[in-house]
Amino acid sequence: MNDIDIVMQNAANAFKKYALLTPAAKAGFLNEIAVQIENDRASLVKVANEESNLPLPRLNGELTRTTNQLKLFANLIKEGSWVEAAIDLADVQRTPPKPDTRKMLLPVGPVVVFGASNFPFAFSTAGGDTASALASGSTVVVKGHSAHAETSGKMFDAIKKAIVISGVPEYTVQHVLGSGSTVGKALVQHAETTGVGFTGSLSGGMALWKLANERERPIPVFAEMSSINPVVFLPDTLEKNAETLAKTYAASITLGMGQFCTNPGLLLAVKSKGLDDFLSLLGKEIAAVIPQKMLHKAIQESFARGLNEALAQKGIQKIGQSVQQPGEGEAYPTVASVSGKDFLQNPHLREEVFGPYSLAIICDSKAQLIEALTALKGQLTTTIMATDDDITAHGDIIHLQQTLAGRIILNDVPTGVEVCASMVHGGPFPATTDARYTSVGTTAIKRWVRPICFQGFKDDMLPDALKDNNPLNIWRIVNGEWKKNNI
Repeated sequence: MNDIDIVMQNAANAFKKYALLTPAAKAGFLNEIAVQIENDRASLVKVANEESNLPLPRLNGELTRTTNQLKLFANLIKEGSWVEAAIDLADVQRTPPKPDTRKMLLPVGPVVVFGASNFPFAFSTAGGDTASALASGSTVVVKGHSAHAETSGKMFDAIKKAIVISGVPEYTVQHVLGSGSTVGKALVQHAETTGVGFTGSLSGGMALWKLANERERPIPVFAEMSSINPVVFLPDTLEKNAETLAKTYAASITLGMGQFCTNPGLLLAVKSKGLDDFLSLLGKEIAAVIPQKMLHKAIQESFARGLNEALAQKGIQKIGQSVQQPGEGEAYPTVASVSGKDFLQNPHLREEVFGPYSLAIICDSKAQLIEALTALKGQLTTTIMATDDDITAHGDIIHLQQTLAGRIILNDVPTGVEVCASMVHGGPFPATTDARYTSVGTTAIKRWVRPICFQGFKDDMLPDALKDNNPLNIWRIVNGEWKKNNI
């Protein structure tokens, strides 16, 4: 058992020093973590493969994404404008006199990051939550996931080496393992914890959210939890591109055995010959998919239960299922269909089945398609597959989709999330607990900061980002205008 009180006190003490380091020092630390991970790539990928059943090419790609994320945040904090420095100079001639006020974003304190089962590298120990929190100036306590505990420990070993080489405080990052109901609860409810990052199930995310709100001083939980990522197929593209669409979406539905939070779990269209052709071809493509092992036994068993429950619902028709029976621990790739009427009458059909499963909603009309979309909960993504003629005729549907999710996609698959400044990996509840933020991309840093206003401070008392001579050479808003020059 970890002594959580000691862990969190260490995190709080380290924060007092780490937060004061220069942007260059924090960037150097992030880059050094990337170096140490890369140095141990072969061993890390081997262990992750043994623990997760994920193939080596996928894991190598994910590890590269992880190191790139660290480098991305290092570059962000070196450039510096992310702190949103704003300066409004005093005006003593005004009545009443206007004071000098200066605002920037500062880190909140120790952050707890829960590792994700489906991304042992990119959303776990040294993943995006950890990278963004460290970039903000917050310290991090990682709760490693039991499904890949050895991988998590080895990633932390790389971080520990980087701590020593970079000279940052010893407890800037810490790592604990144990039961979510005991260790996880203690971490979330500890007085020194200021925020929580989580990627996983709706039940897990909501449990953490409730724990955080039971505290005497509630804290934010940024949880990415549940999404079925609806895809709308419009009539002209179905008529012209049915075969290509079927191949593309069969591959997306079964990518990684469906174990992506952006898996296209819902396919919506108005009944037509083009839709019939698409679904027939999609069923054949899915039938040819070979079952593979899922991440671990619990996820496979959950998928099997969810699939059986989904297929037992009123009006459900199987379109296609792998012709090869799944073995132990393997998923059963499946697509099914249901009428728009039955879909609207059954809220169960709007719930996520985490794995290689997708449900096609066959609507009677455009009006029913709009009704079906309106009935959905918040999503991470929503997609529209359309020709130019489709887009012209369905502007109202595209506008509606913008209200559903954090990312709207045109003529592509939702699987695959680019790590960059413009990415939004979030969305209205229950996709996430707070639709104003993202867990992927550079603006993920905004979760771990709060705005501070300094009024009437002498120049030498101010943080560098707010000083008159702008020693960090960052973009700032001075009296309403973006400037880099000295005041």
